[in-house]
Amino acid sequence: MSENEDIKAELERLKAENEALKRTSTATKGISLKVSEKGGVSVYGLGRFPVTLYKEQWKKLLDSVDDIKAFIQANDSKLKTKD
Repeated sequence: MSENEDIKAELERLKAENEALKRTSTATKGISLKVSEKGGVSVYGLGRFPVTLYKEQWKKLLDSVDDIKAFIQANDSKLKTKD
């Protein structure tokens, strides 16, 4: 294989890898996670800015999922949806 062919093959491999990564991100509904500079967990993809909380805050929030769902259901007529 010539150097030119090697470069073309590598480019095709990288394109395929990039497409696979895009599909993976789409599968998670565009939400991604990152450890922030200060050690928090940042969630990207919910709005313009990330939502960042520390580990203990996320645990407390996740432990309250049922209460949050019930609150949303009870107040559904007052709540707006973002289109």
